[in-house]
Amino acid sequence: MRSLGVSRAIDYIHVASTEGSAVPRVTIRDVAARAQVSTATVSRALSGARRVSPDVVQQVRRAAEDLGYSGNGIASALRRSRTDTVGMVVPSIANPFFTSLVESVEHALQQAGRQLFLCSSRSDPDLEAQRVRSLVARQVDGIVISPVHGTDSTEAVGWAAAELPLVQVDRYVRGVPTDWVGVDDDAGLGLVVEHLAARGVRSAAFVSSQLTNSSTELRLAGFRRHTERLGIAVGRGSVLLGEYSIDWGRKAAAALLGSGRLPDAVVCADDLIALGVLQTCSEAGVAVPGEVLVTGFDDIPFSALSAPPLTTVRQPQELIAAEAVRLLQQALGRVPGEPARVALPPSLVVRASTG
Repeated sequence: MRSLGVSRAIDYIHVASTEGSAVPRVTIRDVAARAQVSTATVSRALSGARRVSPDVVQQVRRAAEDLGYSGNGIASALRRSRTDTVGMVVPSIANPFFTSLVESVEHALQQAGRQLFLCSSRSDPDLEAQRVRSLVARQVDGIVISPVHGTDSTEAVGWAAAELPLVQVDRYVRGVPTDWVGVDDDAGLGLVVEHLAARGVRSAAFVSSQLTNSSTELRLAGFRRHTERLGIAVGRGSVLLGEYSIDWGRKAAAALLGSGRLPDAVVCADDLIALGVLQTCSEAGVAVPGEVLVTGFDDIPFSALSAPPLTTVRQPQELIAAEAVRLLQQALGRVPGEPARVALPPSLVVRASTG
């Protein structure tokens, strides 16, 4: 099953890679011949120069429309010192969270009169650096990026930020003075742990990705802080780190079940992991929420369709996207100021996986 967001994201990449490949290009000379004027007159007429009479302008535009001539948009954009395009780099368009985020950013950019060039770094810092260089070479006006790695992405993000306006979303690298907007991860884990404590939970495990990016680090820190605050025990071996995937969630749940020390609740750092945990529990005959409570993070569309439906933290993706575009527009307008750090409040969606 593929969401609309994935389809649109692939469309962006396809258009960028096949532009101008098969259709014969109509030139300004063709328009001049059709309108029976010089190429210089065509250029002046299409640029709005006052030295061309209205009749000639109409004649040239009619010829251009008949031939399907759109002019040299890149050259025109460079004369205006902008291309009205923004590049976006995300770790994976296969992850439903980033798919939805991309779609929200694209919508916000459209309202601002800009177009999106999308790149997936496939969770590879080297590929991410290539994508960033490619976007800068394309003369995009700015970049929105969710860095793959907290340290390995620093050089590429820092270089791009020195070239043009850049906003980091969801994740960020330290030491690079750029705007950032995302969710308050600590607050999200606070909502989860307080909810579990109210359900009578006294022990919990945490399943997450390796600590390679800011979001992962903050979610683990929030889990530890709030479980300690509320007196929920986190046993030895109860923090399992792998990757953001359903497969890892299945493996982590199998490890917890095999240890013989199943906690009251399993808190997952994203919904994909939580879906894997639910699958393994179901296959092992472990009742959720009867024997163990399970929570996720992100509220991807599939979380409401799982068995049982998943309690999770909802990120305000549309607000994140709107704020990222606002900050980028502000930077493009050369409004001076210190880099902004905007942590938006999450909300808890309670479903059957926690009773």
